Amino acid sequence: MPGSRIRVLIVDDSALMRQMLSAILSSDPAIEVVGTAPDPLVAREKIKALNPDVLTLDVEMPRMDGLAFLEKLMTLRPMPVVMVSSLTERGAEVTLKAMELGAVDIFCKPADSAAGGLLAHGKELIEKVRGAAHAHVRALSDRAPAVAPRLSVTTLYKSSDRLVAIGSSTGGVEALRDIVLALPADAPPVVCTQHIPPKFSASFAERLNGLAAVRVKEAVDGERIMAGHVYIAPGDRHLEVRRSGAALVLHTFDGPLVTGHKPSVDVLFRSVADACGSKAVGVILTGMGRDGADGLLSMRRAGASTIGQDESSCVVYGMPKSARELGAVERELPLSRIAEEILRLCHADVTRT
Repeated sequence: MPGSRIRVLIVDDSALMRQMLSAILSSDPAIEVVGTAPDPLVAREKIKALNPDVLTLDVEMPRMDGLAFLEKLMTLRPMPVVMVSSLTERGAEVTLKAMELGAVDIFCKPADSAAGGLLAHGKELIEKVRGAAHAHVRALSDRAPAVAPRLSVTTLYKSSDRLVAIGSSTGGVEALRDIVLALPADAPPVVCTQHIPPKFSASFAERLNGLAAVRVKEAVDGERIMAGHVYIAPGDRHLEVRRSGAALVLHTFDGPLVTGHKPSVDVLFRSVADACGSKAVGVILTGMGRDGADGLLSMRRAGASTIGQDESSCVVYGMPKSARELGAVERELPLSRIAEEILRLCHADVTRT
């Protein structure tokens, strides 16, 4: 929103947390905290009165279930919401449900937040709120419901035939879900780097695995890549693809941030360019920033086919735009067409079921 400050409403049952979040966000001249609320019922009235641009919402709230509140909000008054969660399995489960309802991003409270650890993560929170302010949020009624796999192929892929690499960030949880759920059980193998907190990546993979025809799992170092599988990068480790003879294997590792992230899409895409060359398909989805643009260009230069999600279907048209401007995107498509295009590019016979 050029020329204006981002108006934020903070919803959290902890008075201390409301105070700390307010202090962090108010330190950025582009952000104005217009109010706070201790629960969803108060938040509902303040949204009407203050008309904020972005809402930060605690995962677990009193008086009204946070997910129930978010569902009502995204039905009646869709707006960008950043979920504030703890790094726990329960927090991950609830937050991923919130992402499915339309929340655009996750901010995780550090374990030492009461001792000042939260302040050390202030830059991350500010970046997420800034990104959320530019998100294209759709009402629940305007989003197509998740469906069972609708594509099928006639060729069973071997691990060395083709590989699909996908990178995503803000809005990517839902975008990946749409693509993965459309893949048939015998789809080519897929490796994904989604910017997501630690512990959330495993929960995300488990949720997708329960819905998809393909097997979805968090990537494990040294594991052989197999057809019919989707591998999600761990939330705190880089993911690479390496060749071992005729096979492809996963490599996960710790290390510094690359393009501002760990895991980094650039790291994954560059490794796929080296290991697979023209036998790969690279896909860059919705997300803030430019992580993945350089890596996707490496893939295209190595002969891979490359796809960018188009602006109209992105929550944040940052990563695909950067890749397109760099010349890394061969074709740009709406999210609804990407799964079918992946299979076509992998030389599968694609039919509607």
